[in-house]
Amino acid sequence: MVEVTISVEGMSCGHCKAAVEGALRKLDGVTSAEVNLAAKNVTVQFDQGKVTEETLKNEIEEAGYDVV
Repeated sequence: MVEVTISVEGMSCGHCKAAVEGALRKLDGVTSAEVNLAAKNVTVQFDQGKVTEETLKNEIEEAGYDVV
């Protein structure tokens, strides 16, 4: 298991938090995703054998948010 923190722009409310966490948690290999709205980031724990950090970032962008 690996843990990364990804900076995300455009999140401002509970709906944003739920959208990003939900998009990441549906990916096979992701065990947890926790958004911190104040810090503008998401911390994700995942299995590198099943999903890549690049896939995580793409999923966030597909949900409508900017990875920085």
